Amino acid sequence: MKQRLVAAGFVLFSCILPFKASAANFDQLDVFGDSLSDTGNIFNVSGGKVQPSIAFPPDPPYFQGRFSNDRGFVDYLGSDLGLTPTLFTALPQNTTTIPSQGINFAFGGSNSGLGNAFIPSAPGVLTQVGLFTQRLQANNQKADPNALYSVWAGGVDYLFSGITDPKQTVNNILSSVTLLAQAGAKNILVFNQPDLGKIPYASNTGASSQLTALSTSHNALLADALNQFSAANPSVNIIPVDVNSLFNQAIASPEKYGFKNATASCVIGDFQTITSVCNNPNDFLFFDAVHPTTGAYKLVADAALSAIQAKSVPESSTAFGILAFGAVGAVGFLKRRTKTVVN
Repeated sequence: MKQRLVAAGFVLFSCILPFKASAANFDQLDVFGDSLSDTGNIFNVSGGKVQPSIAFPPDPPYFQGRFSNDRGFVDYLGSDLGLTPTLFTALPQNTTTIPSQGINFAFGGSNSGLGNAFIPSAPGVLTQVGLFTQRLQANNQKADPNALYSVWAGGVDYLFSGITDPKQTVNNILSSVTLLAQAGAKNILVFNQPDLGKIPYASNTGASSQLTALSTSHNALLADALNQFSAANPSVNIIPVDVNSLFNQAIASPEKYGFKNATASCVIGDFQTITSVCNNPNDFLFFDAVHPTTGAYKLVADAALSAIQAKSVPESSTAFGILAFGAVGAVGFLKRRTKTVVN
């Protein structure tokens, strides 16, 4: 309940231009990303269906291929929208069909570009988008304009792939967004990065200042790139979600969001050598040194849903705008001009 109040407490404001009402109703949810969006793809290809306890991530303590103790943000958002995208790895081989409710292409370990930091054969986020557009081309189709497309990438680049130039990562994200738009997508969620310098991994490795700098630069460059893209493509509805503001607020005031610990992780150790797991994961913001608990993923889903369903939006603004915080606290994110096609 507290988490729903947080999302419901967002009060959007602007005094620049008139406002415009909007609504959203989507046919499909198609997802592109890394472990933050993966609901079982890398788990399946690493043997999870046969030996879940030694797959990636192992179940237990991870939940059925999610990088968390329970459902991820895709599960929560999909439930809110009444959509359950099919895992890419669950599709029959050699088929080019697109399931009626969409596909989740996200793989844990995916870089923003072509590769994967942990399983070389797994696709990067830009490759995932390519796989999707290839399916469309094989069937002489355009992307469903009534579908919602989700792109969240970059963390793997900075944490595990040695990328130190955010321009490279942001260019990859923009390329993914551009390919989707060229294929016919009209409604695209784009997530920025939380402050990676504040996650347990950063303190464990002594890389806090470097990761904070990368996160800050990434988010500024991404906001600017999305602004320019929207100006050049007014028929495409870019829906930015400011995860950075959300996590900064949760870390600063965890009790407002239902957490007792926003600095340490419940799971100690890596996937191969887990040394301990707490008894109360829902008290933690972070399940392991990198990934949120299911409660935090629920906040992300609520933030995305609030951005989608915003009833009043400015005609013009920055991609990641300012929101007034309600009495229970809130996260900043701004939906630009609405172009959602409604059934």
